[in-house]
Amino acid sequence: MDILAGMIAGFVVWFLVRYLVAGLYTVQQNERAVKTSFGRAQRIGNATIQDDPISESLNPEERERYVYPQVQVIPAGGPYFKWPWERVYKVTVAVNTVSMAYDPESPSANEGGTRLNAVTKDQLDTGLSGQIRFRVSERNLYAWFFGVRNPIAHVMGYFISILRERIANFEAPAGSETAVAGVSINDLRKNLSSLNEHMERECASSAARYGIHLDASLITGIDPPGDVESALAAINTAHNQVSSDISVAQAHADQKIVQSQRAVQIETLNAQAEVEPLLAMAEQLNGLKVSGPDVLASYRRNVRLKLYSEAGHVILEDTK
Repeated sequence: MDILAGMIAGFVVWFLVRYLVAGLYTVQQNERAVKTSFGRAQRIGNATIQDDPISESLNPEERERYVYPQVQVIPAGGPYFKWPWERVYKVTVAVNTVSMAYDPESPSANEGGTRLNAVTKDQLDTGLSGQIRFRVSERNLYAWFFGVRNPIAHVMGYFISILRERIANFEAPAGSETAVAGVSINDLRKNLSSLNEHMERECASSAARYGIHLDASLITGIDPPGDVESALAAINTAHNQVSSDISVAQAHADQKIVQSQRAVQIETLNAQAEVEPLLAMAEQLNGLKVSGPDVLASYRRNVRLKLYSEAGHVILEDTK
């Protein structure tokens, strides 16, 4: 009986340790968790990500493809409890930063994850460098844990394919002063901000697709092969010199135009100053003529007498 009692007591202790104490778990502050029961994630009714705003960036075809259920997310805290037939999946939701050339499935690719190759529209092989900031989307943990085998690899491949397509077709905005003799790499270098903004817009659907939210992409370097760098430098130098000469010529032309406008204004004012007394006199004479035929003759006589009084010498015409 003592042996049987000891076996029973040992079984009870083993059961408590194995299935009760070991069933306790906690979730760290920067973690979130999802629990499955017999392999099925605990869901929120029949809700899917189609009911969540993160799916608004999906096009109609993608909406039919990416229909993940919404699952119950276990927040940071604890201790929590799980039964032996339940399993807990944890993931950090902190922001991660990786090189845009990073390949999760082949770390040695892309020159050890430091340089990504892309071809421009003028067939120039360029090297791209920069970083991507991302975090796991709490609103689509099903895609992260169960929807995609390797979410990081998928989102990196998605990002790189969009980036290479953009590089291959990039053109400077119409009327932009950044275009240099049709050399696309110069356009790219001088429009990095618009390129980064384009990548963020195009990758906005990654949270609904793969459960990863791209916080930002920062392309910091676009470099051609070394054998053409000197040629591009010469082109840029010549372009800068031409731009400088054009700016100087434009400034001189603007100055000449302003001076011409001022000269025209001065001459116009002078002409107006000379015309105004004549107009006033004509108006006065017209008024005298209306007053009567003898008034104008009297006016002329008075003016003549005034001139005689002011003159030192008077020369009269001999009427004989």
